[in-house]
Amino acid sequence: MAYTNVKVPEGGKKISIKDGKLQVPDQPIIPFIEGDGTGRDIWRASVRVFDAAVEKAYGGKRKIHWMEVYAGEKSFKLFQTWLPEETTEAFKEFLVGIKGPLTTPIGGGIRSLNVALRKLLDLYVCQRPVRYYTGVPSPVKHPEYVDMVIFRENTEDIYTGIEFQYGTEENTKFKELLKEAYPKEYAKMRFPDTAAIGIKPVSVEGTERLVRAAIQWALDNKRKNVNFVHKGNIMKFTEGAFKDWGYTVAKREFRDRIVTERESWILGNKEKNPNLSVEDNARMTDPGFEMMSPAQQGDIKAEVEAALKLWDTHGDGKWKKMLLIKDSIADVSLQFTLIRPRDYDVIATLNLNGDYLSDALAAQVGGIGIAPGANINYVSGHAIFEATHGTAPKYADLDKVNPGSVILSGEMMFRYLGWTEVADLIVKGMEGAVAARTVTYDFARLMDHAIEVKCSEFADAIIRHMG
Repeated sequence: MAYTNVKVPEGGKKISIKDGKLQVPDQPIIPFIEGDGTGRDIWRASVRVFDAAVEKAYGGKRKIHWMEVYAGEKSFKLFQTWLPEETTEAFKEFLVGIKGPLTTPIGGGIRSLNVALRKLLDLYVCQRPVRYYTGVPSPVKHPEYVDMVIFRENTEDIYTGIEFQYGTEENTKFKELLKEAYPKEYAKMRFPDTAAIGIKPVSVEGTERLVRAAIQWALDNKRKNVNFVHKGNIMKFTEGAFKDWGYTVAKREFRDRIVTERESWILGNKEKNPNLSVEDNARMTDPGFEMMSPAQQGDIKAEVEAALKLWDTHGDGKWKKMLLIKDSIADVSLQFTLIRPRDYDVIATLNLNGDYLSDALAAQVGGIGIAPGANINYVSGHAIFEATHGTAPKYADLDKVNPGSVILSGEMMFRYLGWTEVADLIVKGMEGAVAARTVTYDFARLMDHAIEVKCSEFADAIIRHMG
């Protein structure tokens, strides 16, 4: 594409994808959005860390050609549009990019620039790793136990924005249609006359591609389990279906490499007692077996029989070396990720659950200020790595804030590109700077004997500690 306001760097080459694998040249062009508010300070610090790590890792044989594209306040001031078409086209053409925090425009039009980019590029995975860096201040006793990666579905759930505002003609029409076509559902509303309405779509396709990405990533990175977090006990046909469809794709596409939690119980029961009957195994697997109806008991026994058919491939302890697939209710998960974090590894969940969960987990390991994130389409290869925090405009241009979120998002980006040496150096530098208590104000106020430094100086410290 010919660009008007975007300057394509000379000497750089495009990243491409072939047979589902990224083809990354030694001189790739990476689009970036510096971000609004504190984004300017953060980007200046972060890009120095990235360039230093690439230089140290490859000694000049590889180099990033950074290409600025525009969105947010800077774009509006320059071009009178919050999100130019050139920006989305650049991300489409060059596949992989990175961005700082963006403001949400006030008034009509785009509800969120971040959401808009995700939808326009169909970045269906929001990937949020949460891990502890030694020395980072934390409110929990054992933050070092936290090492999880959240795969949050990015395109469905209530974030689709299908809402009918109270007092509008659309709201009235929708409720009239609902009352006429589905009177029982309409009657469930306690105060229908003053109710605003939101719709929560959850699809088979949307669920399967998210779960597929989570399981494949877990297998590729030798993780121990994938947990479907849902609220299916209440929202049976959306969140409950998400869980059921997740198990279906796991069994259909990864059968020889996964075992479900209940299958592990059934196989484990037989391993302890080879002569155990199907019915006794069912009793051990489901403690409420005796109180079930004959039909329900039949379902449990059928489940046991199906699991035992896996004996040749999964029995005699073989399942213990496989990826464990399990699920948990969202509210229980929020509790257990706090008190039993080692039980959680990779989490696949819906959009709203993932929003709550990722921020709650980030609080355990230093807060959202150093929480990285990525929005990825694992089929097309498109990815935008981003800060997960806001723009904090009162700190803009003060060289004060923590650049960790963008820096660690860059670490994710380099790992995604296959430049693991660069990613490892960034992690080494971050760990070294924090361990030396050379930190920005947000950490310094929570740490004893800390050396408070500016945003740019924190980048200097990271570069020094790369070795």
